[in-house]
Amino acid sequence: MNINFDGKVAVVTGGAMGIGEATVRKLAELGASVALLDSNFEAGTKTAQSVVNTGGKCICFACDVSDSKQVESAIAGVVTHFGGIDVLVSNAGIQAYGDVVSTSEELWDKVLGINLKGCFLVSKFAVPAMMKRKGGAIVVVGSVQSMSAIGGSAAYVTAKHGLLGLTRAMALDYAKNGIRVNCVCPGTVDTPMLHWAAGLDPNPQKVLDICARMHPVGRIAKASEIADAIAYLASDWASFITGSALLVDGGMLVPAGGMGFQDGGTGAATR
Repeated sequence: MNINFDGKVAVVTGGAMGIGEATVRKLAELGASVALLDSNFEAGTKTAQSVVNTGGKCICFACDVSDSKQVESAIAGVVTHFGGIDVLVSNAGIQAYGDVVSTSEELWDKVLGINLKGCFLVSKFAVPAMMKRKGGAIVVVGSVQSMSAIGGSAAYVTAKHGLLGLTRAMALDYAKNGIRVNCVCPGTVDTPMLHWAAGLDPNPQKVLDICARMHPVGRIAKASEIADAIAYLASDWASFITGSALLVDGGMLVPAGGMGFQDGGTGAATR
């Protein structure tokens, strides 16, 4: 049996670029009709048209996932256009830096609004449509920071931890409806967001090199590798998996003390 989404309708938030774009392309390639939701309508439309040009089915809806009216309208548009929803990939997110003292209330609200509230809202409006189809799958894009932390990222870490809790809550609430809910937790991924973050340093390449070294496999992930994991969890191959957090992190959270300790501490002394 091969993974396929023939006859299925998938919604991907934040689908214009990065992990979201790779997921849109992967699900369309596997046969899904894909609705891409993104606040960057120009970039989203470009991605959707590229999918259509290669034989896939894809449409873009302009949507700020932190705005309930926009989300409700977009989900209604998906149902009208494609007839229902079978798969939801809640991927939209932004990065921001600062501890609780330096983070403004406005920035806190923005990060939590898009990263966490956004997942709540798209689920709120998509789940009833999935119930009408007698089931479905939700895949939430979390992070290694859903179960760990990096300094100076209070709002982002909080949002990503919250996503894992929301995943488990929804998995319990909707198992009886045939809806599975899981969370993908990537390590460092080669996306525009990563390059933006690296660009905050005077030497971006140094940052990227350090990020690569954080993973025992010795490199940063490709967005398509995260999309593969998302497609797996959304597919019938994962039919008995719900409420889980799937680390797709190149082993990043495995080494005690981090790779620096493995290279120079007792981890190295024993080799």
